[in-house]
Amino acid sequence: MSKPTFYITTPIYYPSGKAHIGHGYTTVACDAVSRYKRMCGYDVLFLTGTDEHGQKIELKAAEAGVTPKQYVDEVVAGFKDLWQLLNISYDRFIRTTDDYHEQSVQRIFEELYNKGEIYLGKYEGLYCTPCEAFWTESQLVDGKCPDCGREVKPASEEAYFFRLSKYADKLLALYEDNPEFIQPESRKNEMISFIKSGLNDLCVSRTSFKWGIPVTFDPKHVVYVWLDALTNYITALGFKNDKYDDYDKYWPADVHFIGKEIVRFHTIIWPAILMALDLPLPKRVYGHGWLLIGDSKMSKSKGNVVDPVILCDRYGVDAIRYFLLREIPFGSDGNFTNEALISRINSDLANDLGNLVSRTTAMSQKYFGDNLPDIREAEPIDDELINLAVSVKKTVEENLDNFQFSNALAEIWKLISRSNKYIDETMPWVLAKDESKKARLATVIYNLAECLRIAAVLITPFMPVTSPKIFEQLGVGDESLKTWESAGTFGLLPTNAALKKGETIFPRIDLAKELEYLEEEKNKAAAPEAKKDPLEGIAQIGIDDFAKVELRVAKVTACEPIPKAKKLLKLTLDDGYGTRTVASGIAKWYKPEDLIGHSVIVVANLKPAVLCGVESQGMILAADCGEDVKVVFVDGMTPGSKVR
Repeated sequence: MSKPTFYITTPIYYPSGKAHIGHGYTTVACDAVSRYKRMCGYDVLFLTGTDEHGQKIELKAAEAGVTPKQYVDEVVAGFKDLWQLLNISYDRFIRTTDDYHEQSVQRIFEELYNKGEIYLGKYEGLYCTPCEAFWTESQLVDGKCPDCGREVKPASEEAYFFRLSKYADKLLALYEDNPEFIQPESRKNEMISFIKSGLNDLCVSRTSFKWGIPVTFDPKHVVYVWLDALTNYITALGFKNDKYDDYDKYWPADVHFIGKEIVRFHTIIWPAILMALDLPLPKRVYGHGWLLIGDSKMSKSKGNVVDPVILCDRYGVDAIRYFLLREIPFGSDGNFTNEALISRINSDLANDLGNLVSRTTAMSQKYFGDNLPDIREAEPIDDELINLAVSVKKTVEENLDNFQFSNALAEIWKLISRSNKYIDETMPWVLAKDESKKARLATVIYNLAECLRIAAVLITPFMPVTSPKIFEQLGVGDESLKTWESAGTFGLLPTNAALKKGETIFPRIDLAKELEYLEEEKNKAAAPEAKKDPLEGIAQIGIDDFAKVELRVAKVTACEPIPKAKKLLKLTLDDGYGTRTVASGIAKWYKPEDLIGHSVIVVANLKPAVLCGVESQGMILAADCGEDVKVVFVDGMTPGSKVR
């Protein structure tokens, strides 16, 4: 019998800069749902990725002196590294520069054009480059972009348009007939208001930049961002391409998780495109709130982002995952502060969970050694704890099915808190003094251990590193005791369980000292870096020594990578007197085609050296620009000319 399917997606993130904790927030939420559904027996497809085309990327790449593809390749690698650090269990990672996606987008554009859903026109209006969005005068807020608050500029160009306006009534009917399509409810009211104010047709191509997918039948146009980006959810399943063949298996998506700033695109534009293609619509779109720093949304452009790598290195990945999903009700905005993070780690993770694990395992070892005895003696006080342990799974499921992560974790912590209280009520240290109470003592510790087993199962989607540590200290090796189903039954832990105290899973943090440390680090990062004179400590040379160096203009006639040398390129140079070969460590910043035909400056009388099997007859001049390197080009100068 085949498993039921569950398809969940993050937005595809725009790689205009380094990933921050805001990106992590959405992705960790998707990951928690994916892990939960897998534990419940679903065949899950969890999709994430990057939206890599557009004018903004083209401009960023030009500023960096690289091609757009080189620019996004480096940023995307950073996103993937972060997802690995945060234990993100995605199944597919789509890039809009992937060949199969580009093929699908071109075919979708053609189909919509042939059906009359796309037509050629001219755009005249206001454009926000950072948001890649067109706006009318009435949509602006204080004369600026309503999404990011930045300046908009007049724009006029030939463009293809999608007939979005014709779908206004169908969209309103969609919301009426499917009340759960847009969540939370407040987002739906915003979309209804937006549609009733009047829908304009949507610009879906551009001619003012080139970094995009060309329109096959009119290649001076590139497909504009939203038709390119939104269709990733079906192209990643093989729609109109040969890369995958599970569109029929997984579509429609069970839920798209997105930030609230792009709800309009996902609940108006995306369903309208699908309607035009006669395709099923996603079941739900969930627009969550923002992580705020003070009163502002976290964003790269405002310079108020939080680096999740630093937080994970210092506090542990699971602590950060827990904080993100526990601190802020999903759907609402919430403030990120160091004080809140540390306080949550201390109260919930160190004092509650960590303390319960330490006390339970330590008492078991102290009073019974390697294994609990099989003798038991129950009392009425046990019933409340056991009933809570049995019922918590259901309430956690109800909250997770509605993406209420904070509430789900709060329910689990009710069991953890009640277990700590149970220790105070039963006072095992007193029972241990009376040999006749040995059976009662064993019962108390068993009940605590079994509550911990259930809690460890239930926190697995949220804290996948912590759960195995708890299972290990409880002596739980049987995988059947770690399943989601097992969390609904009390008493599965072997009666002679071998509890063993291990490392403290969440050490307590000194709040005052930690805040002082973080403030110092913040000040260091904000302070202008004192530049050290690079000549300091280097011996000076005289003019006679310098005159021995011959700098000569040479033209690059050929260039190729050196096998097994990631950093080196092999350049063939015409230096006006013959041909010479130079091995240069610039492969990170230049491709062979970027150099061929250009003139460079070569140190012509440097003693040859063999590098990775290539005899290098000199060096070329390049400037070190921080993390970048720029070759000094002298195009137009005759090969062989001396540089004085």
